[in-house]
Amino acid sequence: MPSTSIYYTEVSSPIGPLVVAASDRGLCHIEFGRFSDNEADLQKWSDRWFGTTEWEESGSKLTEAQNQLEQYFDGSRSTFDVPLDLRGTPFQVKVWRALTQVPYGQVCSYKDIGRAIQSEKAVRAVGGANNKNPVPIIVPCHRVIGADGSMVGYGGGLDVKTRLLRLEGYPI
Repeated sequence: MPSTSIYYTEVSSPIGPLVVAASDRGLCHIEFGRFSDNEADLQKWSDRWFGTTEWEESGSKLTEAQNQLEQYFDGSRSTFDVPLDLRGTPFQVKVWRALTQVPYGQVCSYKDIGRAIQSEKAVRAVGGANNKNPVPIIVPCHRVIGADGSMVGYGGGLDVKTRLLRLEGYPI
């Protein structure tokens, strides 16, 4: 089987460095931290969802994603329109697509997302899918909070989640 290339670049952001990655079909992964610190986990993820893969540094293939992230962080962009290549189970992809409908500066609960995908009782499964979101920020899993209004887990840490929500003007 021929090897698939995943192109990546590192982006500086107010929440720290981000690894931004894309396949030939679209943006497929954003990881908090540096590539060198996350290489083993990134390879494990890409082996699972793409098969044999090679990671190739290529900022030129990620210019639009990088520009949109920079605009988001400087407050001039509230939605993203880069093509996505979401790899996950059918349920996970359904959850991630529902997350993209949560408006900038607003929040919802896991139950709200479950309701949006006609799986209202699957709150834990929605939480699990939210946790596996491969494209945080662009697929805004940070906008999901507890049903009681509390901040609940986030892959980048609760401090990053809080900073992203504040950036969007959500009152915390």
